[in-house]
Amino acid sequence: MYKIAIVILNWNGREFLERFLPGVVRHSSSPGIKIIIADNGSSDDSLEFIRNKFKNVEIIELDKNYGFAGGYNKAFEKINSQYYILLNSDVEVSKNWIEPIIKEMDNDPVVAAAMPKIISYHDRSKFEYAGAAGGFIDKWGYPFCRGRILNNIEPDNNQYNDSTEIFWASGACLFVKSKIFHDAGGFDDDFFAHMEEIDLCWRIKNLGYKIYCYPFSQVYHVGGGTLPNETPSKLFLNFRNNLWVLLKNLPAKKLYSVLLIRKILDGLAAMKFYLTLDWRKGNAVFKAHLSYYKHFRKMKQKRKKADFKNNNLPSSVYRKSILISYFLKKKKTFTELNL
Repeated sequence: MYKIAIVILNWNGREFLERFLPGVVRHSSSPGIKIIIADNGSSDDSLEFIRNKFKNVEIIELDKNYGFAGGYNKAFEKINSQYYILLNSDVEVSKNWIEPIIKEMDNDPVVAAAMPKIISYHDRSKFEYAGAAGGFIDKWGYPFCRGRILNNIEPDNNQYNDSTEIFWASGACLFVKSKIFHDAGGFDDDFFAHMEEIDLCWRIKNLGYKIYCYPFSQVYHVGGGTLPNETPSKLFLNFRNNLWVLLKNLPAKKLYSVLLIRKILDGLAAMKFYLTLDWRKGNAVFKAHLSYYKHFRKMKQKRKKADFKNNNLPSSVYRKSILISYFLKKKKTFTELNL
């Protein structure tokens, strides 16, 4: 059994592995750490490259592309470690990025998952979209970050250098205690990709644990390496999976009122796409809702199996609308929200 398994999910990512895996190996060489590539049925020469260049990196070969959620779930079935570190292939790590976070998690049994500060690889003066300095959601389920509100990405001026409890930790670089990962049910395979980490973190919180960002550890993320931002495919997954997150995890007294408002807001978003003649994106939202209803009963059954320690929203949920705060009240930074 390893103490820490760094697991990089790969799908045709030879370019990223060649660029970033040497740094992962160089900065992750402490005893008890194992680096593993879980390959999602790649058709490029990723695996040949790893076998030739990185003899000490373990490979788990999956027979096809199971997506982010399914790929990690299947890989973790074959790994025995106390901690999992999920690391995107397009992330550059820095010196001493692991030990300080593990030390904090070792010392606090209530902290189940954590993340470092995530900076843009291309512009190191700014946070990166997918996580920044910790993820949150508002009362309607819209995700945002400490350092990124909607599409407004803040410069990193050390304003979020304090360790703090967050709502969700980014799957781009996610530290999680393996036992709690499995106790919470792991990722939901049906999500395929996008927002599966928010769903997981909410279930972990519903078990009574906490999620933290420890910004004294820092990594650099390219972002959009597998599916570029704002493509119809990504919009479909984000809109559908966001509804599934709410259906599975909201407390009963909030469930139907929040879902009703979200459906109305999603409808307005689709209308905007249609009015601007962006038919593909409008159709992506429409298809996301069709898929939500198609799988409604299945997701409702998953909700019934969930273990809710209480029937209240976690304290780290923003009790206002992030859309109103951003567009009407012009609050463009996390600090202005006074969360």
